[in-house]
Amino acid sequence: MSLPPRVYFTLHEASARWGCNIADIAGWADAGRFRILTGITAVRCGDEVIAGKVTLSPMELMPLFRRCGTGPSEGIMRRIQPAGRQDWLLITDPVCGITVAVADMVIMAEEVHAFEDENDMIRRVAAGPGVSTSYDWEGMNIALIVRIFDRGLPETQADLVAEMQEWFADRSDGKKMPDSRSIRRRITPIWRALQRGDA
Repeated sequence: MSLPPRVYFTLHEASARWGCNIADIAGWADAGRFRILTGITAVRCGDEVIAGKVTLSPMELMPLFRRCGTGPSEGIMRRIQPAGRQDWLLITDPVCGITVAVADMVIMAEEVHAFEDENDMIRRVAAGPGVSTSYDWEGMNIALIVRIFDRGLPETQADLVAEMQEWFADRSDGKKMPDSRSIRRRITPIWRALQRGDA
């Protein structure tokens, strides 16, 4: 049995994943490309009590994201955006705000994946001796080549992804197949290269 997909990536994990500086992540978050979240204990914002998952404003924590790496690891947040809301609330109790640490900041996995898709950031798949994977990607590549050779490309990439997901399902009685996003990441470079060839 495989584990479900992960829900969050820390900023440090995203930085390593994308090969960029944490300052870049703060900039993209400020530009609205994704949200930086953290979890907090109960605070009062006027008449409301807020706790749990909240969005942070990276521009209000700029010293934490210095490109030179000399910034502190914690900062004070005085304004938060509760989950599922668009408005920003001023923390009134504690009056000094709350301490937030870079190590406790996360990005939703779905937003990480969407950002990668939007920017054609196809993850390299590890290969070679000693590398294990729970899916037969090599077998899928062979099935993909045979399918394209025999019948050409389907109308859409989504159709091809669905066929490959069905290929995995057929070999495991529907019990072990990767999600469509993982398949699409491996198919996208092939799809684009063949589309350019057709053009």
